[in-house]
Amino acid sequence: MELHQLRYLVTVADHGSFTAAAEALHVAQSGVSAQVAKLERELGHRLLERGARAVALTPEGAELLPHARAALASVDAVRTVADELTDVVRGHVRLGTVIGCTIPGYLAGFAAFRAAHPTVTVEVAEGNSDDLITGLTTGAVDVALVAHAQPLPEALAAHRLIREPLAAVVPDDHEWAHRDAVTCADLASRTVLCLPPGTGVRAALEITCAAERVAVEPAVQAHSPEALLALAERGAGVAVLTASMAAGRRGSTTVPIARSARTNLSLATRAAPSAAAAAMTRTLREHLTTDQAAAPAAGRQRATAAPSATTVSAATPSPSAG
Repeated sequence: MELHQLRYLVTVADHGSFTAAAEALHVAQSGVSAQVAKLERELGHRLLERGARAVALTPEGAELLPHARAALASVDAVRTVADELTDVVRGHVRLGTVIGCTIPGYLAGFAAFRAAHPTVTVEVAEGNSDDLITGLTTGAVDVALVAHAQPLPEALAAHRLIREPLAAVVPDDHEWAHRDAVTCADLASRTVLCLPPGTGVRAALEITCAAERVAVEPAVQAHSPEALLALAERGAGVAVLTASMAAGRRGSTTVPIARSARTNLSLATRAAPSAAAAAMTRTLREHLTTDQAAAPAAGRQRATAAPSATTVSAATPSPSAG
């Protein structure tokens, strides 16, 4: 049994196919398939069920997978200590972000990391926040920028960048534009536009409505806040987002949602990150914190009946606080 065989197995399990795993590993698909098959022969168990388009773990594979992850993590920890002793950063980082992330601080931090550590390879995975958090806990992702309404798992280390309530975004000439706040009951009577399940904003909306015992089912959902804002400005419905997402836009007004649950934007990493992952985390945190502190407050917003964003100033509008 060799370490690269375990890594191939874990990568196939994470990506669901030999083709995707080979692309992530930057090796030939035939090599991945051959090495996993060799591992199966050595262990005496079939670990993967091979389908026409995807693969799935067998019961034996599911039993062995956590141990394979633990073995790889132990080896990574040895390398991390050795790198720290020589002050060298190398290796590979699996970075997760919400779909369509364009926060300036994130982009600046990513560029700064690549400039400082050109030998480190970076694999970027986009997904909804729930999937990214799962990836962190299973070891499939090293560092992730995630939005969440509930506390993150205790096994993760996280730095919160933004914590803010929800807001309804309407055109400037909308009847709600001069209200101090709206309620879930108000939203229930309107066409609601929102991010999809698995995002921090959607989770916060569901928590808020459940507490109010009001059913609000978004009629339109999209991963892009920009698209939802554009639709709201054209009268297609009421966008439920945060004030920071609508900051700086003309033609729309953000109205606080009363008694709103908070959504958070956090930079999270798994326990015992590699030296490369730790360096990526430090660089992103530095640039994101600077970016948030310098960002302008939301443009036009009604006086709040619910508290505004806390811990930092409102973010530059982007899809990333979803």
